[in-house]
Amino acid sequence: MGIIRYHLIISGKVQGVGYRMSALEAAQSLDLSGWVSNLSDGRVEIIAESEQEKLEQFVTWAKQGPVYADVAEIKLEELAATGEFIGFNIR
Repeated sequence: MGIIRYHLIISGKVQGVGYRMSALEAAQSLDLSGWVSNLSDGRVEIIAESEQEKLEQFVTWAKQGPVYADVAEIKLEELAATGEFIGFNIR
């Protein structure tokens, strides 16, 4: 199976609750590449590349997030992978 890219926008109580650090740990445990970043409007944005099965596991995690998060919505877009990332990091 090939590598694909997921672009996620997560809404809810997702800033100030350790969401980015938890996303980093979850992504690294699944060997994803890409990044996570806070948006100025209170949402979190994630770009992740890997095999679809691993990305789906990550989305399952993202719907819950860390213990103090309250995820209201995830917008998900599947895109072609670019392979531009080495590892996963916080922006």
